[in-house]
Amino acid sequence: MPDRGGGPTGPRIRVGRPSRRVRTLLMTLGVLAVLAMAFVMFAGFWTDWLWYRSVKYSSVFTTTLWTKIGLFFVFGLLMALAVGVNIWLAHRLRPPLSAMSMEQQSLDRYRMGVAPYKKWILFGITALIGLIAGASASGQWRTWLMWVNGVSFNQKDPQFHLDVSFYAFDLPWYRFLLGFGFAATILSVIAAALTHYLYGGLRVTSPGARATAAATGHLSVLLGLFVALKAVAYWLDRYGLAVKSSDFKATDNWTGLKYVDANAYLPAKTILFCIAVICALLFFATLWRRTWQLPLIGFGLLVLSALLIGGLYPAIVQQFQVKPNEQAKETSYIEKNIEATRKAYGLDGVKIDEISGTGNGDAKQQRDRANSVASYRLNDPNVVSPTFQQLEQERKYYQFPTTLDVDRYNGQDTIIGLRELNLDRVDKRNWINQHFIYTHGYGAIAAKGTEIQQGSDGSPAFTEQGLPTTGTFNKGYEQRIYFGEKTTQYSIVGGPQKELDYEEAGGQKTYQYKGDGGIDLSSPLNRAAYAAAFSEPQMLYSGAIGEGSKILYNRTPKERVEAVAPWLTIDGDAYPTVIGKRVVWVVDAYTTTNGYPYASRTTLGDTTTDALTNEDSQRTVVAQQNQVNYIRNSVKATVDAYDGSVDLYTWDEKDPVLKTWKKAYPGTVKAKADIPAELKEHLRYPQDLFKVQREQLGIYHVTNADQFYNASDVWQVPNDPTSRKDSVAVPPYYLSLKMPGDDQQRFSLTTTFTPSGRPNLAAYMAVDADASSDQYGTLRLLRVTGESEVDGPVQWQSKLSSIPAVQEFTRNAETSKSNMIFGNLLAVPMDAGFLYVEPIYVQGSNAEYPLMKKVAVSYGGTTAFEDTLSEALNKVFATEGTTPPPDEGEDTTEPPPATGDTTVQQALDDAQEAYEAGQEALKKGDWEAYGRAQQDLEKALQRAEEAQAQPDNTGGEGAGNGGGNTEGSGGSG
Repeated sequence: MPDRGGGPTGPRIRVGRPSRRVRTLLMTLGVLAVLAMAFVMFAGFWTDWLWYRSVKYSSVFTTTLWTKIGLFFVFGLLMALAVGVNIWLAHRLRPPLSAMSMEQQSLDRYRMGVAPYKKWILFGITALIGLIAGASASGQWRTWLMWVNGVSFNQKDPQFHLDVSFYAFDLPWYRFLLGFGFAATILSVIAAALTHYLYGGLRVTSPGARATAAATGHLSVLLGLFVALKAVAYWLDRYGLAVKSSDFKATDNWTGLKYVDANAYLPAKTILFCIAVICALLFFATLWRRTWQLPLIGFGLLVLSALLIGGLYPAIVQQFQVKPNEQAKETSYIEKNIEATRKAYGLDGVKIDEISGTGNGDAKQQRDRANSVASYRLNDPNVVSPTFQQLEQERKYYQFPTTLDVDRYNGQDTIIGLRELNLDRVDKRNWINQHFIYTHGYGAIAAKGTEIQQGSDGSPAFTEQGLPTTGTFNKGYEQRIYFGEKTTQYSIVGGPQKELDYEEAGGQKTYQYKGDGGIDLSSPLNRAAYAAAFSEPQMLYSGAIGEGSKILYNRTPKERVEAVAPWLTIDGDAYPTVIGKRVVWVVDAYTTTNGYPYASRTTLGDTTTDALTNEDSQRTVVAQQNQVNYIRNSVKATVDAYDGSVDLYTWDEKDPVLKTWKKAYPGTVKAKADIPAELKEHLRYPQDLFKVQREQLGIYHVTNADQFYNASDVWQVPNDPTSRKDSVAVPPYYLSLKMPGDDQQRFSLTTTFTPSGRPNLAAYMAVDADASSDQYGTLRLLRVTGESEVDGPVQWQSKLSSIPAVQEFTRNAETSKSNMIFGNLLAVPMDAGFLYVEPIYVQGSNAEYPLMKKVAVSYGGTTAFEDTLSEALNKVFATEGTTPPPDEGEDTTEPPPATGDTTVQQALDDAQEAYEAGQEALKKGDWEAYGRAQQDLEKALQRAEEAQAQPDNTGGEGAGNGGGNTEGSGGSG
């Protein structure tokens, strides 16, 4: 235990000051640490500037930077001044003498401690508050730019008759200013009150008055400002009702006024505004009256009014006026919401037709029409990626995306994917290999979407393949892929270290990057900045970096477009296309707002989620604003896969949100007329916009207010019946088809609807997705109106799985340890019905990739499960007494006529033989032989069934007669 006597118990050790050398060393280390941190901060700024300059969008960087700096300093300074001036004023208004009380004597110690550092404390507090406020304000750069550059929508809201731009551009900025004012006032009140208390202007336990007249006047003015701001808030809340979200009937994101808002909340806000103004004046009056009595009475009245007028009164109106006759009361507001929502999402021009869905008609004519009504995509881009990987990977360090893309070449729906780099599969991983040697992928691989390779085991019919690739694309196109969806690491190219181009039989080919993309690393400053920014000290001294070296980073297409246009929302699916001599990524981009009055909101992250985004996170939308109620595909962007150059093109020339951003960032978005003709042939209607529209159309296809109120005709997007996960929406499918009334196929994006909570088909929607078409963007909706229910996708898939032939095929696949995969379920309207087509794949135990083995087709309640699409269509549209034309190579030998029990037995023997042959083929993995055995099995079973059902005119009758004769002979004998 230590000695508590206070005297020394041993020799005292004197601790002297550090020597001058130690102090100098510590000071030097401190300075170096500060400089290092400063350089790291500078490196981040400098590398960002270099990157934007390299892609020729430096104006985006400077505009955004100066906007943030301006907001930071302006609002940081305003906040610091507001708090600092009130602290200074409270200090100036302190009483000359403090009361003689224990409270004040205790505070004297604090006053004496603070006195020598008052200025520094004041500066420190205001600087800290200013920094926090400035940082918060700089995050509002988008709000500021939209307010200062906003253009008119030339559309007025139905309640206040203000232009939509007020709600989209002005109101958000006014709300920010109001929030800033509240924060400044509250902080000023707290700071002033503490200062008055410290210096005796406010007393808690001292005898006499609790506050001096000066403190009373000062704080009452601040409180008056707070109440005045509350009055402004009440006034703005009136307009906020037009963009207020709430739950109502069919939708959880209803936006706009309802009856209670217009007839209770709106007048209540106006009354509360008036009361707040009066209350604020009463607070200001204390400068003369020096009493809190009237302000407190006014403030109490304001609080009571907020409870009664702002809370209780609307509840009474809702309970006793609206609920007894809600449908009639809400009709006019529902009509406003329907009209605004359909405009905001581009649904006001949708064309609605009716279809019975029964599919009745002449079978032969329907069989002929089935050939031309659509180009049925048998190669599912969501399934065949492993097939591309196995057959066209060429080298293990290449990869294809999980989901391939659909494009058009020479009028043919085409599946396309880029052979990108996969560094995880490089044998020897080190810094040089990862960033200097393996730098790029190689080639675009394409296959016909509608055909399987003739004579193959079910593999795609490739139109561009090999390494280097050859096929239908332009000869000599630049095949090197430096920028892609899977390319996330940085690479250093163009310097003394050669890159691996590709490997061939004769060895490795090397390459040196010659593109304009990238940032020069020959400068020592740049090398040091990137070494600091990427935490890679090897960049400073590596001999692999020299004259001509460039660094490539931010290499995914969506990442690059988001960086050069931070005000855009990016579609989840960037897709590659070969244009001229280059591979170019196409990225769809949207302008959005959540300030469109009366238009119901949607959550982009939820609405655009489907079976594909669940499987591939790279297909997720990049949303600047997740909750929106207005969206336009206003920009088409491209990213060159070789040099990374980014081009932004205007697409929706009428969009006021795009016009606003083009004013904020002039010269960054090119005109629509500048889109190259060859590029326009490959532009398409974007998937995420279509998903948003179909989600809204599930509710807002109803334009009658009474029907909307009853929610009697709400649709939903069905779950994907082929997905391995439950409750994920079926993705929309690109498909060339003829909609009813069309004279030719159009490249379209399609989806189906089912009634809410039911599996049968309710409607079918398609949009003309071909950007070169004069009908581009036209939404067509087919509403099913037949008396008999039409199977929806999940319902049809369930019935398909219960067909004996499918069950047998599934069992055989499982027996051979193979995986059966259902491909995209395509629905095509034809005549009065819907034709379902679904490819079925098998992924064998010894093969790493799926092959198409069967096609299921259904129309008018008839389903076929055959080896080819042609066979399936022939079977579905066969009629009694006619034989469908055989497919090429089909065995046309007629089975022998049925001849009683002997024929049945022969057929069963043939069936058993065919079954055993099929099992033997499965063991060997010979799918072609298995397919022939399945055909023989089906024919044998059909013969057995026909023989057993046929009236027995030969052996049967003979047996009967013989029996009778025997009986007769016995009797007579």
